[in-house]
Amino acid sequence: MDYSAGSYDYVIVGGGSAGCALANRLSVDPGNKVLVLEAGRMDWKWDVFIHMPAALAFPIGSRLYDWKYESEPEPHMKGRKVYHARGKVVGGSSSINGMIFQRGNPMDYERWKEENPGLDGWDFAHNLPYFKRMETCLHGADEYRGGDGPLIMERGPAKSPLFKAFFEAVQQAGHPLTDDVNGVRQEGFAAFDGNRHRGRRISAARGYLHPALKRANLSLKTMAHTTKILFEGNKAVGVRFDQPGRKGQTVHANHVIVCGGAINTPQLLQLSGVGPADLLGEHGIDVVSDLPGVGENMQDHLEVYVQYSCKEPVSMSPYNATWRRPFIGLQWLFRKGPAATSHFEAGGFIRSNDKVKWPNLMFHFLPIAIRYDGSMPEGGHGYQVHVGPMFSNSRGTVRIKSKNPYDKPELKFNYLSTPEDQQEWVEAITHARNILNQPAFDKYNDGEISPGPEVATDDEILDWVRDEGETALHPSCTAKMGTDAMSVVNPDTMGVYGTENLSVVDASVMPSVTNGNIYAPVMMIAEKAADIILGNELLPPEEVPWHQHSA
Repeated sequence: MDYSAGSYDYVIVGGGSAGCALANRLSVDPGNKVLVLEAGRMDWKWDVFIHMPAALAFPIGSRLYDWKYESEPEPHMKGRKVYHARGKVVGGSSSINGMIFQRGNPMDYERWKEENPGLDGWDFAHNLPYFKRMETCLHGADEYRGGDGPLIMERGPAKSPLFKAFFEAVQQAGHPLTDDVNGVRQEGFAAFDGNRHRGRRISAARGYLHPALKRANLSLKTMAHTTKILFEGNKAVGVRFDQPGRKGQTVHANHVIVCGGAINTPQLLQLSGVGPADLLGEHGIDVVSDLPGVGENMQDHLEVYVQYSCKEPVSMSPYNATWRRPFIGLQWLFRKGPAATSHFEAGGFIRSNDKVKWPNLMFHFLPIAIRYDGSMPEGGHGYQVHVGPMFSNSRGTVRIKSKNPYDKPELKFNYLSTPEDQQEWVEAITHARNILNQPAFDKYNDGEISPGPEVATDDEILDWVRDEGETALHPSCTAKMGTDAMSVVNPDTMGVYGTENLSVVDASVMPSVTNGNIYAPVMMIAEKAADIILGNELLPPEEVPWHQHSA
């Protein structure tokens, strides 16, 4: 075959979160020739909608930044199609997300080990050194936190009067404070870490990829849409990709690493003959490896906003006025002001009932009432919590609709499809209301805007969630690691079963979604996978204590 785009040791398909980390680590050795193919555009330094933390609402829904996915009509959400934003730039979704850095609970990784044969090396002790390697925690390094990694993170500051009331209210509601949700104790409420520094977003691209692009052995092609993995037998030998004006380019690779995320990775595998044989046969695709788990087991976090009006003019609402934006932008140029933070500065984790062993609800508090798309309710000042269950047992699928790589795949999440899922949703709204109606909020509480006092019974709550629930943008688990019949990726090698020289490294390899925003776990997986793929000796496990609820 004529490889028009050359030959490389490693071709990384996807310049998103995991792809950026792998590009950096694999290219450290100058003898490794590495190519990153990213279907989106460059994350230019001058693009304020990417690099200004408070501008995170602007890219979502824009064809310039967002792939604009949506689910199929969700059968348990009144047939609604749920919108899914995915980053369409270098850095992937780490260039448009809320910059919240949460590792999840240590028990998440104990669960990976206990429920999935073959994942002994993926428990918390084995993962902790990779979490530490990636980060510079400006709040201070210790046995739990790293101090010299590529991703810089600031905490809080969560200093407004509404944050103060929130921290008092959660204690009045019977919940503890904790020093660091990424440290010894996740359960409780605290100021959150965010991937930002001196008023700018620290995406995976800025932390990992751009510094590494100075190396002669690392190349990046943008607007490069990979359409197929090329095989000789079951051995991956390269990929085919399109760029504007240059269709059907091919590149040779000694090792292909797919980092497309939980939606695009299973799509590309299926288009290339790796996946359920029945699905591939339906679309006339030759089977390279019959793997029924490709595109199955999809998990996500659904969330809602519980919003209240504020009696006093202490919220961030005035700063959303259009006429203020030039002044706020000018402040941001000097690395300060309301644009220098995403305002997702605090929140916490609780157990919604006594049956769960570790927290199953996540809260983010915002000192403004506003949606991701930037829309605000009438009435001026307000505040809200984002809340949702972390361990939904609803499962979805990603399946190609045709052989055309430009046809978006069919996404079905099956939100609210189980009794347990529904129960936890009622508990989530009940706990959120309990917190926001504590005495600490008396001087601010001017009544519930959403869902509103008319939504009172369990059935009414669930009906409202079906109308208003939005994705927290954490799709995962669609090409899981493990050794059972539905596993796709070997946890010891990161190789795709039934193939050679093909790996997957991204959120799709999680066997179950973690407790919190998933960016940090994805970066941990990428850091660890780099050592596995390179054949390096893995970092030794670090046994540290962590908080566990005692029954």
